[in-house]
Amino acid sequence: MTKEEILDIIEEEGVEFIRLQFTDVFGRLKNMSVTPGQMERVFRNRHSFEGRAIYGGRYECDEKLYLRPSLNSFAILPWRPQRGKVAAMTCDVCYEDGTPFEFSSRQILKNVLNKIENDGYSFIVDPQCEFFLFHTDDNGMPTTNCYESAGYLDVAPSDFGETARHDIVLMLEEMGFIIESSHHEGSPAQHEIDFEEADALTTADAIQKFRFAVRSIAKGFGLHATFMPKPRNDMDGSSMHVNFTMLKDGRNIFRNADGSASDAVYYFIGGILKHGAALTAIGNPTVNSYKHLLTGSQTPKKIVWSSKGQHAFVKLKEYANDVKIELRFPDGTANPYLLVAACIEAGMDGIKNRIEPGDNLTLNGDVMQTSPLLPGSLKEALDALDADEVVQNAIGLDFAEIYKEIKYNEWQDYMNEVSAWEINRYLNKV
Repeated sequence: MTKEEILDIIEEEGVEFIRLQFTDVFGRLKNMSVTPGQMERVFRNRHSFEGRAIYGGRYECDEKLYLRPSLNSFAILPWRPQRGKVAAMTCDVCYEDGTPFEFSSRQILKNVLNKIENDGYSFIVDPQCEFFLFHTDDNGMPTTNCYESAGYLDVAPSDFGETARHDIVLMLEEMGFIIESSHHEGSPAQHEIDFEEADALTTADAIQKFRFAVRSIAKGFGLHATFMPKPRNDMDGSSMHVNFTMLKDGRNIFRNADGSASDAVYYFIGGILKHGAALTAIGNPTVNSYKHLLTGSQTPKKIVWSSKGQHAFVKLKEYANDVKIELRFPDGTANPYLLVAACIEAGMDGIKNRIEPGDNLTLNGDVMQTSPLLPGSLKEALDALDADEVVQNAIGLDFAEIYKEIKYNEWQDYMNEVSAWEINRYLNKV
């Protein structure tokens, strides 16, 4: 899309506000809004913000940073009023002179992709996004209340969220998404929407747009959409399984000419498993993530691979004309740019060093006994990240230090908090 095409759409559609969106360290979408009269400045990358916003306000940064929009990302937000429409654009973060800001998570992924593209490699990625639709209170604030008992693939009237989910799908398609399927998931009020695979950067961008759209559209139904992994003790939580296909000069190198799985896919799995503990610090970046991993009925408990079943850290998926891998550990709180970047680097390390993945859990159930456990907490995951040079290099050593500092502080905040569980457990007994 060209600048002229964007300006024509703004005029023809009556767009009154354009959101300039970027992603912070935590994977949260940030934005500033401009009116059409500011678009020439937007195209010259003249809109700036305080650098601390990139760290969610949790890290000091006096730098003034600038937004550089991706022209092809321009899209009208269909849930906003038809009169006085609102559009959005995904932006890179840069310095005043246009140099990319090295601690932008989108730039971190672009750096990884640029490096492997020099050798002819690329990746196709597709996520499976799960979320809850809970009711809001009288003030519009989110709760964890739901009044249904629907389960996996149930339909209305048991599925109270079906209408909202269908509207989400239709509006995503208006934004350019190709939705492959949507359905009720296993827990009450839990849903899943899957969209078409794409190249790694496009998919990471799409995950961010998807989360934003789901939350915004749900609000119009008086519901709160959350990607929190484990919002209630009495329900299974939500994951974000991510599928990877690796291409060399446009050909899937995870499969041989006869359609069977190649050595490359096994080595890639070996790299993911070797760096698995550190990858959870990126793919499961909250305290709550580990409550989901440790208690979920279909979550991995050990760092092991399989060709069938739900409990593997990595699953090898073989079809008639395709071979891909599914990472079953990430959840919806992950920053998709950092997650994809780190997993690509871990897998490439496996290919470079011919790291064997070990026994297939499907064929040898005993391997579960000897496989390493997943980290049991955010702190354990951060400790693993601190000891893993490959994953730290994937996101940049300087950025890794900032990321760890912010996340260790988050863990300490959690540890300093006296919970309701502690009060109920100890107050009347000690």
